[in-house]
Amino acid sequence: MPETTITSTRDTSNAAKSVSYDVNHPYYLNNSDLPGMTLVNTVFDGRGYPGWRRSILLSLLAKKKLGFINRACQSLDLKYPHHEQWSYVNDMVISWILNTLSKDIADSVIYSKTAKELWDSLEQRFWRSNGAKLFHLQKELSGVVQRNNDIAAYFTKLKRMWDELDALNVIICCSCVCVWEVKAKLTKSLEDHRLIQFLMGINDIYAQARGNILMMNPLPNIDVAYSLLLQDENQRKVYANAHFNSESVSFMAAREAKQPNAQLLADFAAFMIIGQGKNYHKLRSQIKRSNHITQI
Repeated sequence: MPETTITSTRDTSNAAKSVSYDVNHPYYLNNSDLPGMTLVNTVFDGRGYPGWRRSILLSLLAKKKLGFINRACQSLDLKYPHHEQWSYVNDMVISWILNTLSKDIADSVIYSKTAKELWDSLEQRFWRSNGAKLFHLQKELSGVVQRNNDIAAYFTKLKRMWDELDALNVIICCSCVCVWEVKAKLTKSLEDHRLIQFLMGINDIYAQARGNILMMNPLPNIDVAYSLLLQDENQRKVYANAHFNSESVSFMAAREAKQPNAQLLADFAAFMIIGQGKNYHKLRSQIKRSNHITQI
């Protein structure tokens, strides 16, 4: 198993002291872990903080470095033998986060001494003021309808906004050990609310499918409703293609009925040239012979 080995030399001793870290240790650095590496593709410019925040957290969790921003890996005393390696990894995490920030935001936190200090600054500025974000998100949600989008695109847009709303409401989510039935009812109520919101925004051509879903008791979860509407949409596409093909065939048949067939014309011309031409010459020869006999 790969390990990171740290060798430090003190002036009071000529012996080298080595410290090895397992790949699952937060102090471990892979050879591919460089300061210029980019954790996520999206550069945060002050907008869309919840989505950017989640991407960063997932990336740091995958690299076992989440502890450098959530107090799990706190700063070590200078006398501690792992302080030097902690400092390396801390600076690496700072560089990774700075690489995902716009220039203006990065300049405002570039002098942070620890990754935790940098992260706390971003959290205070862009995450704590949820009121305005909730207002704009709810307002945008109220106006989302399908229009020219297909079912998949319309649902994806709603789902993204619901997930962002859940991220903003994480503080008020129930985390206590209460009666299981109460939690289940609250979850079901939220699912039904989002199902109705989803059905309200679809186009009227799905009115029959929407009515069938609303007639179910209890109401299905939104994934089942999405699947039913997607099947209805696919059936409509198949019917539309079949109807278009039948109309094309009917049009071509009507056109051919109005205009003589080219092959028929060609056959008729050949018949006139070859068939009637031969008959004409044959008849003319017979008339000449008949006239000759009469003269004799």
